Amino acid sequence: MKVTDFDYNLPQELIAQFPIEKRDESRLMVLDRKEHTIEHKIFKDIIDYLEPGDCLVRNNTKVIPARLYGQKETGAHVEFLLLHPIEKDIWEVMVRPGRKLRAGAMVSFGNGILKAKILEEMSGGNRKVQFYYTGIFNEILDMIGLMPLPPYIKESLQEKNRYQTVYAKYEGSAAAPTAGLHFTEDLLEKIKEKGITIANVTLHVGIGTFRPVKEENVEEHEMHTEHFYIKKEDADKINSAKKAGKRVIAVGTTSCRVLETVADSNRNGKRNGGRYRNLHLSRIYL
Repeated sequence: MKVTDFDYNLPQELIAQFPIEKRDESRLMVLDRKEHTIEHKIFKDIIDYLEPGDCLVRNNTKVIPARLYGQKETGAHVEFLLLHPIEKDIWEVMVRPGRKLRAGAMVSFGNGILKAKILEEMSGGNRKVQFYYTGIFNEILDMIGLMPLPPYIKESLQEKNRYQTVYAKYEGSAAAPTAGLHFTEDLLEKIKEKGITIANVTLHVGIGTFRPVKEENVEEHEMHTEHFYIKKEDADKINSAKKAGKRVIAVGTTSCRVLETVADSNRNGKRNGGRYRNLHLSRIYL
């Protein structure tokens, strides 16, 4: 497969730059693969397509305000995107412009309340950096960090929580699992009342969301690893739905690839029509 196989025209004016006031009133397109029909609905109508006994699997990762704008000692402006912690106060980060950030360079953020030293250059042009600060790191990020919005969103985000799902719990993502942004507490409660089970997985979205595919042959593109886990009680919910012959429905691609990865590892690489079996894992990391 070539990158050009995926080319299509998406007019810029059709890309929403601001979130709709009520999350569950976003548009919903329904494709009926059997009838070959397309319907245009409102997202909260999704409850009409869920059946009692279904298991809805969502990703409860939480986005950190991972984008930082700072200055070198020379006054040059630089940008950091935090990817993941390596050890205490040492992170892997994407940097821009890379040519200005060699090993040993110092960067200051937020008028000096956070500083960083470039330790080494990593694969793919990322950097290993050591942070220096007084206080609590996450609180400092909340003060000076920005949400790492996708590159096609040009407007700044006024409310940070609008780039979080209402069920976000565990911090670690560099980007939101966007399919889940449309759920509200009220809609989720109605889904439970209808008899649908909700199970959680946690996958921290990483650099792959921001890194462009540079290889002409898509299959030669180097994929970045991401960390995930499933708690035993959530695996049990999925297994119970499967045993009862009910549907397991993934909210978005992040939830889907967790289920596929775990299912494949338990089936020794054998696929079974997209169904998930034997998810008897309390915790697994990729």
